[in-house]
Amino acid sequence: MKILVYKDLWSTAVLVAVLIQLTGCQKAAVTEEEPAAVATFELIQQKILTPSCATSGCHASEKDGSFAQHGLVLADGLAYQNLVGVDPKNSDAKTDGLKRVKAFAAYESLLYHKLSVMASHHTGRQYGNPMPLGSEPLSDGQAEFIRRWIEAGAPKTGAVADATLLDSKTTTGVAYEPLPVPAVGKGFQLSIPTFEVAPTFERELFTRRLVGNTQDVYVNRFEINMRSGSHHFVAYDFDNKNILPSLNDIRDLRNPDNSLNWTTALSMSNHIYLAGSQAQYQDYTFPEGAALLLPAGMSLDLNSHYVNKTSTTTKGEAQINLYTVDPSTVKHVVRTLNLSNTSLKIPANSRVTLIKSFTGNKTTKILALTSHMHKLGEKFVIKIKGGSRDGEVVYTSTDWEHPNIVTFRTPIILQKGEGLTSEITYNNTTSKAVSFGLTSEDEMGIIFGYYYEE
Repeated sequence: MKILVYKDLWSTAVLVAVLIQLTGCQKAAVTEEEPAAVATFELIQQKILTPSCATSGCHASEKDGSFAQHGLVLADGLAYQNLVGVDPKNSDAKTDGLKRVKAFAAYESLLYHKLSVMASHHTGRQYGNPMPLGSEPLSDGQAEFIRRWIEAGAPKTGAVADATLLDSKTTTGVAYEPLPVPAVGKGFQLSIPTFEVAPTFERELFTRRLVGNTQDVYVNRFEINMRSGSHHFVAYDFDNKNILPSLNDIRDLRNPDNSLNWTTALSMSNHIYLAGSQAQYQDYTFPEGAALLLPAGMSLDLNSHYVNKTSTTTKGEAQINLYTVDPSTVKHVVRTLNLSNTSLKIPANSRVTLIKSFTGNKTTKILALTSHMHKLGEKFVIKIKGGSRDGEVVYTSTDWEHPNIVTFRTPIILQKGEGLTSEITYNNTTSKAVSFGLTSEDEMGIIFGYYYEE
């Protein structure tokens, strides 16, 4: 009898222990939390910005060679504050009211335009080279992930976009198609034929080509097209027609070991800007009744710069179409600005800012601006001189090799006596004083652009 009671008590104790254990397990299951989702911006940093953008030479730090041009660091810990709500350096984007990233507005965010081919399709606007330059483009899913993050307010924390989009491998791009040649009597095409760009190399070259006009012609529109990977394309006229490079030769700016080809660099001192683009495709038309005059037998120096960051050889190619109009329709002859400060005196081991103003004796309309300086040039600023807009900055460039090209949808009107001021900062790190000149050891400070007189 006693044994039976003991057994009953032991069984009860076991049952209670089991129930307590089960209850404890149920309680643990109820309170256990799911792992927190990784923040959308953190994924953008990890999966896109760090591997594709914040790379050496591009957007890794202020020490990158290209920093002077873009002024943007996208390294982890700095990217968010450098993107969201910040004005871009790109002149066209800034004029259009874009931010680098504008919360809730992907199509008003330069980052999205740079990383997605679809942005320009929807807005009809292009803002320079697509990114990442010289590397594989983002997949459709990666670009869409960024778009959704921006449209959700571009938060620094929180998961606001479907992370599975990052697994997409599909890339929708625009297949390269060379420009069709203008119809006979409607214009001329000049081209740089297909050339190779070695792996992990930047190739920039020049080639002088005949326009093909046997008589004077007026051009009111130009169209430029380039293969992907292009940094820019420029067509130059020559200041001194007596020292022209040979026709059709390919002149590289850099040797295969990446050292500067000084013979080619020296020829750049004879250039006068005629037309150019920092976007893969550009179609520019002068105001109605305005056109460039191209003298009979004219030749142009075509300049193309390509970047290849991949491990395989890529190809470059470019064309420019010059469309002509009936001379009877031309009311204003567009001229090329060539305003040069030849009084440059830059002491050894010093940083100086040199200023010179240029005024006119007629009412003038400025259509576009760009600049030219040599390797000591750090910053080129153009301001309006005189009138109600006196001192207003209308142009800034911090890259001597690849200056900004700014076109004005609304021309800058300068009345008689008004003009432009060049304000150029040079950093002479050499032990010799430097002055204006044509050699690589000299300096320059020239305002180029388009204008016509009323």
